[in-house]
Amino acid sequence: MKEIVYFGTYTRRLSKGIYQAEFDTETGRLSDLKLFAAEPSPTYLAFDQQCHLYTVGSNDGLGGIAAYQTDGKLLNHVVTEGAPHCYVAVDEKRGLVYGANYHKGQVLVYKRQENGSLLLTDMDQHSGHGPHENQASPHVHFADLTPDQYLVTCDLGTDEVITYNVSKEGKLNKLFTYHCQAGAGARHLVFHSDYKVAYLICELNSTIEVLIYDGVGDFECMQTISTLPEDYDGFNGTAAIRLSKDGNYLYASNRGHDSIAVYSVLADGSLELLEIVSTHGKTPRDFDLTPDQEFLIVVHQDSDNATVFKRNTETGCLAELSNDFHVPEAVCISFVN
Repeated sequence: MKEIVYFGTYTRRLSKGIYQAEFDTETGRLSDLKLFAAEPSPTYLAFDQQCHLYTVGSNDGLGGIAAYQTDGKLLNHVVTEGAPHCYVAVDEKRGLVYGANYHKGQVLVYKRQENGSLLLTDMDQHSGHGPHENQASPHVHFADLTPDQYLVTCDLGTDEVITYNVSKEGKLNKLFTYHCQAGAGARHLVFHSDYKVAYLICELNSTIEVLIYDGVGDFECMQTISTLPEDYDGFNGTAAIRLSKDGNYLYASNRGHDSIAVYSVLADGSLELLEIVSTHGKTPRDFDLTPDQEFLIVVHQDSDNATVFKRNTETGCLAELSNDFHVPEAVCISFVN
């Protein structure tokens, strides 16, 4: 069986925009890379149930978000002065799309129009800073939904996880703020499917904070665990975090150490490190499990290659199959389903 996989990229060197390729679910082989849509540095991708594609977007030197049809036709850009976003997510229930803007420290809400295009409905400007040299100002890096349908954001610049109530018209109302360890740099968040637990990956100190989630944006830290080997003291910045569909295994990527950390999820939702495997590429910014959960594919920003791992669904461990599929400047990987 063939799955279509999409890649978001930077367009600083070789890339032209959003790419797609075929993935063979029998052999684990990637093939037939082609340009899906020309777009300046579309660094994050999200699909809705109608298969509209939403991405970080730029137009005429302005930055924001872009909407595309499944055939690669542009629906519209919604842009303003300054840098484009770094994360996008879809809210099917309310018909909304969310954007996180790292450089401007903003969370934004867009209403989906009937044809899939977007209209800005609200924005919240974060404020503050942290103790790390990369925390001079707010840097919103994530904006997505909690299991109880609140909007939650991760701010790398202020070490905050801020939760909002969102109206069906797309208006924001701030509810609760969780503070992670000072200087940790909250980056991305993933929720467990069965437990009242969330996993917060922190970029600046290479940790995952395991959070008890009681609902309505109320988080409490129960564990902090490193993503690195104990004897590693070089540069590192974490990036992506993914949970297997069965909720038994968690994966996190390291940029600098250039690896994937694999954890077992214990009965209380806490984590136990199983292994740390090299990705055989430079700067693994994003990765994802295939829809059948049999493989993990990681893409590299600086070595322009994708690495495919066969995943043992019983143990969670990874075995590398290949690392030679060329994808230029890839920083995001996404499947439609």
